[in-house]
Amino acid sequence: MQELHDAPLAPLTTFRLGGPAARLVTATTDDEVVAVVREADETGTPLLVIGGGSNLVIGDKGFDGTALRIATRGFALDGTRLELAAGEVWTDAVARTVEAGLAGIECLAGIPGSAGATPIQNVGAYGQEVSATITEVVAYDRRAGETVTIPNAACDFSYRHSRFKADPDRFVVLRVRFELEDARGMSAPIKYAETARALGVEPGDRVPAATARETVLGLRAGKGMVLDPEDHDTWSAGSFFTNPILEREQYEEFLGRVRDRLGPDVTPPAFPVGDNGRVKTSAAWLIDKAGFTKGYGTGPARISTKHTLALTNRGEATTEDLLALAREVVAGVQDAFGVTLVNEPVTVGVSL
Repeated sequence: MQELHDAPLAPLTTFRLGGPAARLVTATTDDEVVAVVREADETGTPLLVIGGGSNLVIGDKGFDGTALRIATRGFALDGTRLELAAGEVWTDAVARTVEAGLAGIECLAGIPGSAGATPIQNVGAYGQEVSATITEVVAYDRRAGETVTIPNAACDFSYRHSRFKADPDRFVVLRVRFELEDARGMSAPIKYAETARALGVEPGDRVPAATARETVLGLRAGKGMVLDPEDHDTWSAGSFFTNPILEREQYEEFLGRVRDRLGPDVTPPAFPVGDNGRVKTSAAWLIDKAGFTKGYGTGPARISTKHTLALTNRGEATTEDLLALAREVVAGVQDAFGVTLVNEPVTVGVSL
């Protein structure tokens, strides 16, 4: 277990932003993770848990407490059952399941970060979410002071949300267990229209899982969503805003705003959510139509040149530069369409 003081945190995030931690501890076993968390709780020390740093915005002043970097390793495959240690690199784990001929997470390839973060955010992309394959989450319950195993049904998964995100100071994820599908090397049914088009198939069809993975990686790379140290379009947290889910009345008001601003023939993206009239629309579409196009901005923090949903550090930005851009986008979308965008990354010491 490594311990550093006044340690830079920016290199541990995909934004490469944020000030130092008073203390940084890197834990490589579950026992070390639990020991650091218990020590912080017993001494009343503020605790920041860091995995892959891909969904994290840290303030320029840094973190006055203990930052715990989870660097545990463990990939155990038993038939179709998979167990990952929280510190496992997610995209590497996806590749290994595809190599094993299993389906269920192949369209989640290229998503940066660690396995332990996936249930917190209910990570999803291109028609798949981890909630569809997670069976259990092993976590340290800081309130009870013990390690617990939480079944899928008790994780309260919803769109980019979970029990762990709703109560961020209670659980520290240690291991995640999945049940995948032995589809003899084929993918799960392709659900996402963009993926189906890229593959030249119909939604619901299956393709070789390796082909699905490679296609998703290509789609993500084209949007700057695959990490590349030389490409500032990937110095981001991926999608900075979640896609808004609107109640029926909100959606009708939104449609009126769209007609007034863009004309009666323009139809925004709309996806029914459940059977209560709620509708999910596209944050990227809202941002673009509000006037924030690819590459928007003149400062060190700008919208990606490849995707309007990614806010990026062009190399010399500060966290305040990033937040100023985020606030400008939120205000612009609210003014144009009456919809409030919500940030997807976790903020530390700052807020929009």
